[in-house]
Amino acid sequence: MRDQKEKLDERTYQMDFDMLKLALLNDEMDKFREEFLELHPYDQATFFKELDEEIRAKVYHYLSPEEMASLFENLEIEEDEYRDVLAEMTPDYAADMLSNMYADDAVDVLNELDKDQVASYLTIMDDEAAQEIKDLLHYEEYTAGSIMTTEFIAISKNQTVRSAMTILRNEAPRAETIYYIYVVDEDRCLAGVISLRDLIVSDDDTFISDIMNDRVVSVSVSEDQEEVAKKIRDYNFLAVPVVDFQDHLLGIITVDDIVDVMDEEASDDYSKLAGVSDMDTIDRSPMSNARKRLPWLIILLFLGMMTASLIGKFEETLNKVAILATFIPLIAGMAGNTGTQALAVAVRGIATGDLQKESKLKLIIREAGTGFITGTTCGILVMFIVFFWQHDFFLGLLVGVSIFSTLIVATLAGSFIPLLMHRFNIDPAVASGPFITTINDIISILIYFGMATMFMNYLSP
Repeated sequence: MRDQKEKLDERTYQMDFDMLKLALLNDEMDKFREEFLELHPYDQATFFKELDEEIRAKVYHYLSPEEMASLFENLEIEEDEYRDVLAEMTPDYAADMLSNMYADDAVDVLNELDKDQVASYLTIMDDEAAQEIKDLLHYEEYTAGSIMTTEFIAISKNQTVRSAMTILRNEAPRAETIYYIYVVDEDRCLAGVISLRDLIVSDDDTFISDIMNDRVVSVSVSEDQEEVAKKIRDYNFLAVPVVDFQDHLLGIITVDDIVDVMDEEASDDYSKLAGVSDMDTIDRSPMSNARKRLPWLIILLFLGMMTASLIGKFEETLNKVAILATFIPLIAGMAGNTGTQALAVAVRGIATGDLQKESKLKLIIREAGTGFITGTTCGILVMFIVFFWQHDFFLGLLVGVSIFSTLIVATLAGSFIPLLMHRFNIDPAVASGPFITTINDIISILIYFGMATMFMNYLSP
């Protein structure tokens, strides 16, 4: 039933889009505007993406910069495409559109342009809008300041509810959210917060200071965006105020911006876990793809050479007992798999903040216990399999003990390395799956052939 409804909705959308495209092709401006402006801004942006440059030119002619701004805020295109889309517009139209966007969204777009282009648009823009955008542009990327918006409502704690409602009615059209109204003192320092509901139900002559909540959770303007996302998630906020070191209210960060941050951070962490520098965009150029992947692959190539050289050191052992080579992929693969599992647990704990609620030593001890149990189970299982397969008890014992030891060490390495990186303020996701796998390959080879060399006399050639 749900699939049928989704298909029906999809057909309806496509019919609407076809009708809008036909109106553009037939130069039916009034019909296009009537139907197009009834769409949700996201659907407007989806339709806009399907158009080629020639037809888009008509959209710029039919829509005002203010109407285009609402569409542009919902436009999901690759970062380098913003430059091309803006180039399709006249400079005055583009500048006017950017002026009508929420300041944080306009900054996101301008950050993708060259400095000369940014300066050009800021010069043409309305002075007030340009100044708001300039104030946000100088904040360091990936901080609270870089994603906050200055379109919020602030009232004085000495005001009455009646005067606060007047401000709310006047400023609400430009505010990004009105569900929280922030309260400031005479120096514009954050003093409290009041919800829209409390404001509506309070008596008109009540002072704001009497009904506000003065225990406000805020974030510093220099705080990392990932930490801001955790705070909004933990407190279930729709928005959070941003302050400077003197507690002056500078802006707010809304939950829709945090959703984008969480998506960006998840993509970034996945890229690093996969050993790829950037997966935010889908590159269609083999050269560009190769340039992003080669650094990690070259590092792993040299680590792989270390593994090969280690095996070479045990050439004499291999010559005497050739069957040992059969189990190299098994032991190395098991080490890589269990190390990656432990890595995923550690990185997730760091990313979600769960590790702050328990000691890192507790995590390592727990993972060591997990490695012991899995190592014991797999070691005993493989020992019997090898014994019945090769009819050699000592060979089975050697492989079993190697698996047991390797899984314990690999699990510890998978959990300890990201914790160590986090301790030195290095992104733990850099301890990627391929990196941990290669490191554990080296460890497993050392353990396996080290034991084989020690107990050579007990093995059948």
